[in-house]
Parts: sequence; C-alpha cells; structure tokens
Amino acid sequence: MKLARRRRRDRPEPIIALIDVVFFLLVFSMLVGRMDATAPFRVQPAQSASGATLPGGGETVAIAADGALAFNGASIDEATLLESLAEVLAAQPQRLIRINAHHAAELRDFLPLVARIEALGAQDVVLVVTPVGQ
Repeated sequence: MKLARRRRRDRPEPIIALIDVVFFLLVFSMLVGRMDATAPFRVQPAQSASGATLPGGGETVAIAADGALAFNGASIDEATLLESLAEVLAAQPQRLIRINAHHAAELRDFLPLVARIEALGAQDVVLVVTPVGQ
C-alpha cells in the first residue's frame, strides 16, 4: 500500500511584525496629532506678565470662595453692586474695574458677573491675580 504524503504548505508570512508596526504608528499619531477642532482663524492665547503694577484709581469688586461679593471693601449683594457700578460708569465710562476673585471661587459665580459688568458699559475690567503664597 502506498500512502500519499501530505504536501508541505508554504509557511505564511510572519504578520506579527506588521501588526507591531501598525500599532506603533497608531500610538505615535495619537500622541502627536491634534484631536480637537481648530478655529478657522488664528487665535493668539493670552500671556501673563508677572509683577506688572495696575494703574491707580478705579473700583474693586471682590468675590469670595462661597460667591459672596464686596464692593470697595464693603459686603454687597449683586443687584446693589450692579446699581453702584452703573452709577460709577455713567459718571466715568473709562473707570477701571478690578475684580479680585478667590482662587476657589466657582466660574459660574464669576463669569456671568463679568458679563453683566461689561454690559453696563465698563471698558476696562481687570482680573487681579495674586501668586500662590502671597
């Protein structure tokens, strides 16, 4: 009896090396590439300057960590604050408004207030920033 030997199959190409290269390229492109939407125009981000002195004069609005407000050193509610600022800005539209917010103040307390102050006609609104430890 004559038995037929099985034909030897050609060894498949080692694909493991190719898979490694593909995953390496995928990871590399994820680390290097930008995944966010870009604006259709050039945006120059704001830059901070340390140690710059603020111009003299103006009004100061303070925002506590819990959202409490103060105007020129006296506690005040938001409606009265906006009325006081409206009077000041009606007399002097160029008046500087400083906002000194506690580092733990919530943005939801801070940003709408800035928008309301700008809606009153304030032209110069400055955020006062104090370095940590001072």
